[in-house]
Amino acid sequence: MDVVTAHWSASWVFLACYLLVAAAHLVGIRRLLVGGAPETVRAGGDATAQQLKREALLFQFGLLATLLAVVSPVGYWSDVYIWVRAMQALVLAFFGPALIVAGAPWPALRQVLPRAGRPQGGPDLPDRAAARVPRLLRYPVAVVVAFNVIWLAWELPAAFDAVRGDSALAFVEHATLVAAGIMLWLQLIGSRPWSPAASPLRRAAMIVGTVGAGTVLGMVLVFGNGVLYPVYAGPAHHVMTVLDDQQLAGAVLWMGMLPVMIGGAVAVMMKWLSEEESAELSASLDRLLSPRKSSWPSRPGIR
Repeated sequence: MDVVTAHWSASWVFLACYLLVAAAHLVGIRRLLVGGAPETVRAGGDATAQQLKREALLFQFGLLATLLAVVSPVGYWSDVYIWVRAMQALVLAFFGPALIVAGAPWPALRQVLPRAGRPQGGPDLPDRAAARVPRLLRYPVAVVVAFNVIWLAWELPAAFDAVRGDSALAFVEHATLVAAGIMLWLQLIGSRPWSPAASPLRRAAMIVGTVGAGTVLGMVLVFGNGVLYPVYAGPAHHVMTVLDDQQLAGAVLWMGMLPVMIGGAVAVMMKWLSEEESAELSASLDRLLSPRKSSWPSRPGIR
């Protein structure tokens, strides 16, 4: 138990950001539930109160997961073992952002944005701020490529070693991984009230490409014979060598990303099938309700 209780990392900036966002989200959810109708809450699109509560729970879980990946024994041991650092990166880039995006926190957060300074008769400030976000989502391929560049860049030996022991650079790494992960999942599964810009097939291809990039990284670490992160050599590796630790980290990255990415692929496919069935049903109803033309030639009028 000493391994769990005696070693806790403390990223006060990350903790302050978590408390601020979590509190703002809870206040916004309360405003939406109190201000909306009992059955339906209008929040950037119709959503039932039950759906709003379910999404709020997902968002808070995702936010808490990102916090525990940094402010917990995981944060401490990530400076000791490479495989723990790999697990931390998975939570920050994949698992936490996936829950955050599935939680659709944007309507709730809009409720607590500053409204001061809004011009009389002008558009609402939160509405204008929310309208800017979809512009970032019009280039799905660029967003996914940027995510993979950021994800892989932090795994390069120079960046990987520089982050260890540097709290300021570690915060930059954690923040960029979370931000890039959120942008990735916005493109893959969408988040109310925004829908992905790419078609389901293109999103499936993006998932395959991201999994492929992670697979290459995992294979390099698992099958490599040289130590890529020598800065981790120390007393903690008297049983497990640094190379063993590095290979285990590769397996964690390789296999660890698969569950959440497979879940994303299933969600994309289910959405695609649902849209195809809806389109087919609509076409069938149109054919059924449209008046049929008679196959008999029209009779000339009687004079």
